[in-house]
Amino acid sequence: MPSACDPRSLASASGSDPCHIRPTRLLFHNIKFFNSIERNEMKFGIFDHMDRAHDNLGRQYADRLQLVEAYDEAGFYGYHLAEHHSTPLGLAPSPSVFLSAAAQRTTRIRIGALVHTLSLYHPLRLFEEICMLDQLSGGRLNLGIGRGISPIEMGYYGVDMEAAGQIYLEVSEILLKAFESETLTYSGQYFGFQEVPVVMSPHQKPHPPLWYGVGHPNTAAWTAENEINIVCNGTAESVRQITDRYRLEWAAAAKPPTGIPLMGMSRHLVVADTTAEAHELARAAYEQWFDNLTLLWRLHDQAIPLSFPADFTEAVDSGFCIAGDAAHVRARLHSEVESAGVNYLLARMAFGNLPVEASLRSVELFAAEVMPSFEPVNAVSM
Repeated sequence: MPSACDPRSLASASGSDPCHIRPTRLLFHNIKFFNSIERNEMKFGIFDHMDRAHDNLGRQYADRLQLVEAYDEAGFYGYHLAEHHSTPLGLAPSPSVFLSAAAQRTTRIRIGALVHTLSLYHPLRLFEEICMLDQLSGGRLNLGIGRGISPIEMGYYGVDMEAAGQIYLEVSEILLKAFESETLTYSGQYFGFQEVPVVMSPHQKPHPPLWYGVGHPNTAAWTAENEINIVCNGTAESVRQITDRYRLEWAAAAKPPTGIPLMGMSRHLVVADTTAEAHELARAAYEQWFDNLTLLWRLHDQAIPLSFPADFTEAVDSGFCIAGDAAHVRARLHSEVESAGVNYLLARMAFGNLPVEASLRSVELFAAEVMPSFEPVNAVSM
């Protein structure tokens, strides 16, 4: 049967949505997730761009590690770190380095890149890093994979956007093959191996749970078929189109409702003692984050293929940013989660110039007064 994403179609895939590019020649294994958790339970995680907060990079890393410890203690399910290059949007261009430190500072929270930009990696090197991280964390690694969204960043590394799709495809296939092999043999356009010894292995078998960024409902079919966790950006209404499609595909495949993977949505979140204080903090932080987000696109005079509002008030009105006291955030999040149909909410609690003390207070209030208010949700409700 021909695939919905034949390698020959990669060149025509949308550059604004890396989720259109996906491996097709190997079917991912059914994944048994963390302690066989039930999928009808609402979970909360953290998404971190690690965008520039100030000029002291060492202090920013120290502050983030302090926050990761707080996320762990507060009971967040996962910490997801972005990968970007040569941009103030992402000061963790090698996610594995920071995540290895985070693994040693935490005991429960799952960690991982969202996503590893596979088009920029040699597959053997990435495979070995994944195995190391999963072992160092005691089996708490989440494996996010993607092609990459920015032709500017990939261009700095000498990777053409048209080639990136095929490179991503080959790297993903090599990774999955290596997880199952004692020796690796592979022949592709960009990579070829002949009986390479595979001496590393991850803690989780056959490999850590897979995560993918989804920007279009059509991608939900592939991710549901392969039981992959997904994360979306966008309004609650646009995310609902994706989660509805995921559930339809899941049900059509006669998969058990309680086994449905996590379907996540990210939101900038600031919780403070008063809504006025939260808005004051969030406005300045969001404006700096958006400036970090758009810098490369503006420098190269290119259209920004992203849906985030430039204006803070618009971001609040559309639900991209939720700022307020605990009661306000709790009510708004209940509405957003119900409208989007997600069972996982990724909070962006450190962004822009938000002081680490404000982020720590957000974590404290969120864990005490927001998280407990969410009852288990029906994973197959429409």
